Amino acid sequence: MTTENKNHKKAVPIAVRDLPSRSIAVQLPRAIAPYARGQLRWRVGCEVEVLRDGAETYPAMLEALAGARTSILLETYILAADATGDRFKAVLVERARAGVAVRIIYDAVGSFGLSNAYVAELRAAGCEVVDFNPIAPWRRRFRLSHRDHRKIIVVDEVVAFTGGLNIADDYASAADGGRNWHDMHCRLTGPIVFDLARVFRRTWLRAGGAPFPPIEPAGSRVPGRGASFVRLLDNTKLRSRGAIRRTYLHVMKAARSSILIQNAYFLPDRGLRRAMVRAVQRGVDVSVVVPGHSDVRVIEWASLYVLRGLAAAGVRIFRWRGMLHAKTCVVDGTWSTIGSYNFDAISRFNNLEATVEMLDAEVGTALTRSFEQDLIVSDPYDGKVWESLPFWMKALCWLAFRFRRFL
Repeated sequence: MTTENKNHKKAVPIAVRDLPSRSIAVQLPRAIAPYARGQLRWRVGCEVEVLRDGAETYPAMLEALAGARTSILLETYILAADATGDRFKAVLVERARAGVAVRIIYDAVGSFGLSNAYVAELRAAGCEVVDFNPIAPWRRRFRLSHRDHRKIIVVDEVVAFTGGLNIADDYASAADGGRNWHDMHCRLTGPIVFDLARVFRRTWLRAGGAPFPPIEPAGSRVPGRGASFVRLLDNTKLRSRGAIRRTYLHVMKAARSSILIQNAYFLPDRGLRRAMVRAVQRGVDVSVVVPGHSDVRVIEWASLYVLRGLAAAGVRIFRWRGMLHAKTCVVDGTWSTIGSYNFDAISRFNNLEATVEMLDAEVGTALTRSFEQDLIVSDPYDGKVWESLPFWMKALCWLAFRFRRFL
C-alpha cells in the first residue's frame, strides 16, 4: 500500500472548494499538475494498493466482503457459476443472512452462462440482484451491444476494488484450479470510494434495481490520510463517453520519458496511434504489452496488423506468452491508471467502463515493476516477426482490421 513520499508531504493539506456542479477543484502540486486534465474531481489523500492477478486480488476481495457490516455493492461483467463464483456466493449469502444490504449487478451477455439456480440462491438469502440489459429484443431501447463492462466492489463505503478481473475461474490462480489469466486490479480507500459507490448506484437504478438512499455521507469531500490523488473516469453519461480516451490522449502528449501500456484488446484508433508515434519522436520510450494468445482471436488478428505499423514507428511491442487481460498504463512513473477500459471500439462506443487514474510516484513504481516483470515472459514483436507470418495469416489480419469498428 502506498505511503506519503517527500513530494506529497507538501501537497496533502489541500484547499478543497465545492462548485455549483458538485464537482471538486483541487490545487494539484506543480510537479504532477501537467498530467491532470483539469483540476476537477480529483480526490485527495486516497490509498491505493496494486493487486496482481487473481492470486492477490480474490483473497483481498473476499476478506473485505467477509468483513462487511452494513453494505456490499458488487458490479461485474462476468459472474460465473464455477469454483470462483461459488467462493464469492458463499460470502455474499452469509453476509446477506447476517443483515448486510447486498446489491449485485451482473451483465446479461458477459454472464450468459449463469444459472437461474445460482441467482435464486443469492436472492433467497436476501441479496438484491439485477442483470444489466437482459437479452430481450422485444424490450424498448434494447441494444445487444450495450454492455456493463465495469468491475466494482464497494464494502461499507469504506473500501473499494476496481480493475480488470471478473469473477470466474479464468482469473483464479493455478493453485486454486483456475486458468491464471494475467490481470491487474487495485484496492482503494479514501474519498474515491464514494465516487465508485455513486457510479454503482446510477447503474443500479438504470438497470431497474430498487431505489436506495443517495451516497453523500458527511465528510465525503474531506481529504483522506493517504498519499495518492485519485480520480474516477466513467462513461455513464452521454457527455462523458469520450472522457477516458481524452485522458489517454492528454497524458500521452504530456509524457516526457516513458509510456508503459498493457491492454487486453489493443485496437487504438488513429488519434491514439498518432499520439504514441509523436511521443516516440520526442524521445519518449513507448512500450506496449498485449496478449500473445487472446480469447477473442479476431481482435488478436486485427491487433497484429495495427501493431506492425506502431513497431515500424519505434513503439516497442511485446506479446505476453498467454492470455493477458490487464488494462493499465503508467506515464513517466507519475500518472497511472487501472480499470476496465480496452483500446477497442466496443469500450469506446458501447460498453459502460470505469477506470481510476492516479497521481502518485509510488503507485507508478509498483505498476512499473509489474510491467518489467511481465517483459521477462513476453516476446518482442516487430517488422521481422510480421514478415515471418504466412501469407494467409497476414491476409486474415488485414481482413480483421477492416472490421475494427465492430470489435
